[in-house]
Amino acid sequence: MPLEAPLSPVEERVAHLNRRYRHHAASAVLKRALSDPQVGRIAMVSSFGAESVVLLHMVAQVDRTIPVLFIDTQMLFAETLEYQREVAEFLGLTDLRIIRADKVALEAEDPYGALHLRDTDACCDLRKTRPLEQALGRFDAWITGRKRFQGGTRAALDFFENEDDRRIKVNPLAHWDKGDVQDYMINNRLPRHPLVAKGFPSIGCKPCTSPVRDGEDERAGRWRGSDKVECGIHLVDGKMVRTGATQ
Repeated sequence: MPLEAPLSPVEERVAHLNRRYRHHAASAVLKRALSDPQVGRIAMVSSFGAESVVLLHMVAQVDRTIPVLFIDTQMLFAETLEYQREVAEFLGLTDLRIIRADKVALEAEDPYGALHLRDTDACCDLRKTRPLEQALGRFDAWITGRKRFQGGTRAALDFFENEDDRRIKVNPLAHWDKGDVQDYMINNRLPRHPLVAKGFPSIGCKPCTSPVRDGEDERAGRWRGSDKVECGIHLVDGKMVRTGATQ
């Protein structure tokens, strides 16, 4: 069996891919990303949150065997865990991988499950960032649901993104707006996360997520009362980017 040719540097591949697919629609970008040899081994990362089902559905339409990584922080809402099972079955996903923090690290750093009360960044690092980084170690690229309308550094988001010269981030929905997301869910009759109807337009861990009141920003219920806006999954130059929402 011939050896696979080594991939060229991430920066070169990202520039080439963005030139090739600059004018493609989201579905075409996703389909090409799942088969383009310049992207390499690819997985999808999903929180199974308020809007996650859109991209999950798009992936399932192309290839239900693509690895889907779901980070179970062990502090999620029971509704999220049930929704994850429902959506995975509904879409027929065949390679869903449940990612959790290392048991030894949890016992050493958060034995009583109270780390979030004194240091939310450390809790997210322990329960989300490090487990995901380890899980992604075998992949060359990963699919995210990030979008330009989420603002901040995402305002100029491309379909393909360089992650610290290690991996490629693929952002098929980069050019979609809120209406596009909602229309896709309606047109494809996709199941909704049960907490959305209860005032949770953005859903994370139970201790750090609260309902959003009328007139508030959708992210107002995440880490309410603090200046924290990101869990740390999306990094730039090895540092947490505190802008916008995670998928």
